[in-house]
Amino acid sequence: MKSIAKISNFASKYIGIIIIVLSIIAFCFPPTFSWATNYTSLLLGVAMFGMGLTIKLDDFKIVFTRPKELLIGCFAQFTIMPLVAFCLAKAFHLSPDLAIGVILVGCCPGGTASNVITYIADGDTALSVGMTIFSTLLAPFITPILVYLLGGSWVEVSLLAMILSVVKVVLLPVLGGVLIYQLFPSFVEKIRDILPLISVVAIVLLISGIVGSNAAKIVACGAIVFVVVVLHNICGLLLGLSFAKIFNLNYKKATAVAIEVGMQNSGLAISLATSNFAANPLATLPGAIFSVWHNISGSVFASIRRRGAKNANEYIEVKEREFN
Repeated sequence: MKSIAKISNFASKYIGIIIIVLSIIAFCFPPTFSWATNYTSLLLGVAMFGMGLTIKLDDFKIVFTRPKELLIGCFAQFTIMPLVAFCLAKAFHLSPDLAIGVILVGCCPGGTASNVITYIADGDTALSVGMTIFSTLLAPFITPILVYLLGGSWVEVSLLAMILSVVKVVLLPVLGGVLIYQLFPSFVEKIRDILPLISVVAIVLLISGIVGSNAAKIVACGAIVFVVVVLHNICGLLLGLSFAKIFNLNYKKATAVAIEVGMQNSGLAISLATSNFAANPLATLPGAIFSVWHNISGSVFASIRRRGAKNANEYIEVKEREFN
């Protein structure tokens, strides 16, 4: 069990690198992972169930003890990224397939990778976790409405089908995990250290599968999608940071909000594209590329913010010594 726990810790810490390496393998040797696309919804459901197993009821207290930061963060989450996605799709005159794929990414809640990146950045990890939980629970209602309003310009969107999809692959697995934890807390605590490995394996297979099955399409139109994805992600990070500063959030909280806004649950975007937009095969491509890219940009952003946090702490310590 200790060996598995070490592997789980390693996989969680270096999930970005793992995704990049396996995505490259999937791109070069598509059959290696393309089979995973047959289980897209299942893999995302497993990842969300794993997330639910790590949530304690005490984690929900942040909703009541820190409502200001959560509301600011979630408002930014569901406004900045959807609107930036819509503007980019219009500005680059994307095809309906790619446009709905970009909008799906923008309308999704934050992903669990943001919690790891926030921790690395020395940000407010508790706030990041709280935002992920809160935005994920809101997603079954907000994500379909946003996709319906913004994506309807390009393709026909079934609001009810979208709601049912998000409930099936996100809400039910998360709540199921929370319920299992409440019913069997001692057992879940015994395996807690290996739970992240479940989510990591599911997410890595999901992303690698999409990359493998879309290898030829990536070659054909990957450049434009990559540019849009990079701009989308960077705008999310910078605008999220600016939004947090407008509301005078401190350095660590602002870091958490920026990362949470910029790093979407692109696995959900892929799943929704697969299950709701089968007539638009390229709709999964933006989510797959975003999944790879945001781990790279997130790690760089975390490194910059971590150095800034260190300098800020040193400045505070100097001022405190001067005051005393």
